Amino acid sequence: MAAAAPSTGNEPVIEADPEVKSSLASIDIFKLELSGLPTLCQTTRIPPNVKFEVDDCEEPWTFQEKFDVVHARYLAAAVKDWPRLTAQAFQFTKPGGYAEFQDYDLEYYSEDGTLGEELSISKWITTLLQASRDFQRDPCPGPKLEGWMRDAGFADVQATRYKIPIGPWPKDKHLKTVGAWNLVQIEEGLEAFTLRLFTQTLGWRTEEVQVLLAEVRKNLRDPKVHAQFDLGILEEQAEGNLKDSDMLIGVTQLRGLWTEARGGGDLTPASLSLLVLKTDTSSDLIK
Repeated sequence: MAAAAPSTGNEPVIEADPEVKSSLASIDIFKLELSGLPTLCQTTRIPPNVKFEVDDCEEPWTFQEKFDVVHARYLAAAVKDWPRLTAQAFQFTKPGGYAEFQDYDLEYYSEDGTLGEELSISKWITTLLQASRDFQRDPCPGPKLEGWMRDAGFADVQATRYKIPIGPWPKDKHLKTVGAWNLVQIEEGLEAFTLRLFTQTLGWRTEEVQVLLAEVRKNLRDPKVHAQFDLGILEEQAEGNLKDSDMLIGVTQLRGLWTEARGGGDLTPASLSLLVLKTDTSSDLIK
């Protein structure tokens, strides 16, 4: 679901091993778009169990049914009223259903002092986050999601915090790979993250933004700068009769893990309905 900006429209499309694709075929997936019908019309790989709707999750939800799984990720700097969003997610999660929010705290930091305040990347991220707050869109919802979910009515909320490096500077092999991919996605979206907020909210000239971003790219690629930010994953399974194995296969597919159920059990899901809330704020902020 696009909260304040369109996404690519391809996220729910299953690109897995044929055996896994078969096991997921009975899950009904709903994905909402604020705009993006041209993209959807050009997409020819949409399975029959994936349905798209154009809507805005900031508005009252009008679904005629509740969902077994509600999954939301990367809505940082896109949502104005988070308590309302989590309340609606609770309202539309079936008893025994599963809700998961994945989102960032986009405050960059280093644990070894290499991200100095004098660096252009520090000036950029501090200015970007403040501009987003001035625009009434929280860029750091991750640490607050547990409280919002509990206030909405979710009881057994499990919160996990992950440190996401920026660049391949970590010694750990896995984190090195994560950091390399994170650097790619940040660099590709750098102008899109920045231009609208800096020019329309803060009044910068485009040329000024480009000069700053040139220096930011240098900092991002500098292996001596050990910048990172946090990702929070909040999970809750409501009381009810839905089998754990049914829930696990849905959430596993969403994360792209394609793992076996912990402790065994039948991974073939019953008829599940899945609501995906996801936005790419970069498409909107570049306009």
